[in-house]
Amino acid sequence: MRTAAPRRPPVSGRSPVRGLTRRELPFVPVFAQSVAAIAPSGTAVVTPAFVIGAAGGGASVAAFLAAALLAWGVALVIRPMAQRLAVTGGLYTYVAKGLGPAVAVPVGWSAIAGYASVSVAGLIAVGTYLDQVAVTAGLGGFGGTATIVALLLIAAAAAAVLMVRGIRLSASVTLLIECVSVVTVLALMGYLLTRDGVGAQAGRAFEWHGGTGGLAMSAVVAISAFVGFESATTLSAEAYRPFRSVPRTLAWTPVAAAVIYLITVSAQAVALAAAPPGIAAGSTPVTDLVLQDNSRFLSAVLDLGVASSFFACTVASINALVRVLFTMGREGIAPAPAGRTHPRFHTPAPAIVAAVGAVTACAVWYLLSGAEPQDGIRSFLTLSALGYLGSYLPACLATPALLRRIGEPSHGMALLGTVTATLLGILMVAAAVSARNDNVTVVIAYAAVLTAAALFTVALRVCAPDRLRGLGIYDEPQRADLLPTATFR
Repeated sequence: MRTAAPRRPPVSGRSPVRGLTRRELPFVPVFAQSVAAIAPSGTAVVTPAFVIGAAGGGASVAAFLAAALLAWGVALVIRPMAQRLAVTGGLYTYVAKGLGPAVAVPVGWSAIAGYASVSVAGLIAVGTYLDQVAVTAGLGGFGGTATIVALLLIAAAAAAVLMVRGIRLSASVTLLIECVSVVTVLALMGYLLTRDGVGAQAGRAFEWHGGTGGLAMSAVVAISAFVGFESATTLSAEAYRPFRSVPRTLAWTPVAAAVIYLITVSAQAVALAAAPPGIAAGSTPVTDLVLQDNSRFLSAVLDLGVASSFFACTVASINALVRVLFTMGREGIAPAPAGRTHPRFHTPAPAIVAAVGAVTACAVWYLLSGAEPQDGIRSFLTLSALGYLGSYLPACLATPALLRRIGEPSHGMALLGTVTATLLGILMVAAAVSARNDNVTVVIAYAAVLTAAALFTVALRVCAPDRLRGLGIYDEPQRADLLPTATFR
């Protein structure tokens, strides 16, 4: 007589992501995670100047508008998964459930590359802009690589302490920093537009220049200003009402960022058109614009706002990074310590320490190599954009597949997902084909990450197929979640 195979109980006794704080984070910290990961105020000062210099003011406005629409499209596509699964792995887990583990591993590596690269850029920016604040204030001993590295190390240590102490604390601090920085940056953009002679250059400010290759790379840089909005998905298991707070965050964060960016890119295009040519070609054009009026105080305020924003971005990005590592550690495809949590603070402390150490070492190595800090910020932001896009594209295809798998097919979502994924693919190919000079190194680095991820996936399939099949853990319903009535006892 054959014995029936044991059926899996419909309700789990223990969560696969136990150890983290469960169902406690209110909406504000969840929203703060995505806002800080984008770093709208710091990015609004740094990124538009790169795009304006490469493609002109008119192309820059078009690039940011297109990037906003594309980011919003991605948000709408992955939103249904956020309404159904409470995860810590973000898009990595969504893809594992929709397209399977073999696709999920490269997606996870791509997301890690994105989070890590933007964290490196953030630390370099924090050190660079804080150093500029000190120089502007006339403090002796500042103004070199050594001081930038020292400030960077202090910022990394502070970020690690915040993250280990708890996601609620780090998210609240980053949101406060970002709100103050946004108000400061927008006020300074208004100041730049009121300067003498600026209005007369409004027509020339929105000219187009540069070829197709420059425009393609400018589009990638523009969309790098929006990436990170999905990082709230890594807090789903810790959110109080994950199926409401995370989808709302996904829908509104790109919209809010788009408003800020379109204002700042237009203001910078007009202000730079009226400025001497040397300022537009400089490494920190917006700061130089403020200094043009001998306003050292306003310049210091601007640099401090940018540094604060990038510090918040670093904290939020590493928070997302370590939760992907935590998920992989629990699944057995990353070192086991990555899946452990602090017994008191309930945070993935081992993964935090490892991630902060790796990101900091990379930033210090780059600066000590003699490279320019602004070149590092631009290169690592571009690499992060490729990493994010490489995870967004499969995620857009995973949503329709998952909906079909659970018996909820949607023709509209399938169409939106296909169109969005196609646009992302075209953008990545165009950027790779048109890459020049330092951008070639960025593209090669990202290709190396994907190659290593593919080889690792093959090795898992051959040597540990059970581990590969076990990918895609999420916070499953538990007995404690059910109503305490006789029916559920």
